Amino acid sequence: MSDAARTFDHDPVMRDEIVETFRDVPPGVIVDATLGGGGHSEALLESRTDLRILGLDRDPAALDAATARLERFGDRLMTHRCRFDELDAAMAQHEVSELSGALFDLGVSSPQLDRADRGFSYRNDGPLDMRMDTDAPWSADDVVNGYDERRLADVIRRFGDERFAKRIAAAIVEARPIETTTRLAEVVTTAIPAPARRTGGHPAKRTFQAIRIEVNGELDAIPDAIDAAIDSLVVGGRIAVLAYHSGEDKIVKDRIREAETGGCECPPELPCVCGAVQTVRIVRAPKRPTADEQARNRRATSARFRVAEKIADRQVEEVD
Repeated sequence: MSDAARTFDHDPVMRDEIVETFRDVPPGVIVDATLGGGGHSEALLESRTDLRILGLDRDPAALDAATARLERFGDRLMTHRCRFDELDAAMAQHEVSELSGALFDLGVSSPQLDRADRGFSYRNDGPLDMRMDTDAPWSADDVVNGYDERRLADVIRRFGDERFAKRIAAAIVEARPIETTTRLAEVVTTAIPAPARRTGGHPAKRTFQAIRIEVNGELDAIPDAIDAAIDSLVVGGRIAVLAYHSGEDKIVKDRIREAETGGCECPPELPCVCGAVQTVRIVRAPKRPTADEQARNRRATSARFRVAEKIADRQVEEVD
């Protein structure tokens, strides 16, 4: 393995389940909308010779690592630097008109967390950065040192599910300027009551997650990306999504449900009369990693997995 690939090497979450999910999709292109180090794409390319991958990522380090790791697959791999809600443009650029599958592994990868200079880690000292796209103008420093207390508390509460958001926001504002990740982690930890610090992992985990989501606009990108992927699937193609945060998972669930129901708002006890059209069916895949995987891979512990399959359009009233 090359040095570039090794720096982004990690254990892909639910690798075997994802290979199984796409085992019987039609031959063609699968978009790996969150390419990362290329672990999921490698498994898919190894599993079937009639599949190609269009890998998207806004992190240039990830694209370099994945390209190095997957070099042996030649032109079966295409890569494009963009956020995944730019899927349509990426497909057009690579002359891909339809998809056999779409994979989204949301959140941040372990190699990004482990590199102190990227500023994602509450354990390693680094700058307040947290940008997935290293050329983006907005960073964690702008959130931590720029947001007023009320706005900061709202971010921490909404994106971190943090019950002590107000206390944490007040402590951050009081401690400004904050320049490093370890200093931020210290301030957050001190703001949380001592009994609460002893449960649920590192006390700063939820706050760091919230700031990262805010910096990268992660939740904003999901609805359009899921809709575009579903629209691009051929009949029999599948979309699979790994989410790690309740807000992410809710958006994914809602968008897949919208495609399954066609947006029908008719009373459930009556036949549909609004002309809604179903475009996918829900695939009953395992929703959680196995206990063994969760014990082996810390990133897998909060994962939620959802799968849907494209079907020929049909009226919702015809659905069994």
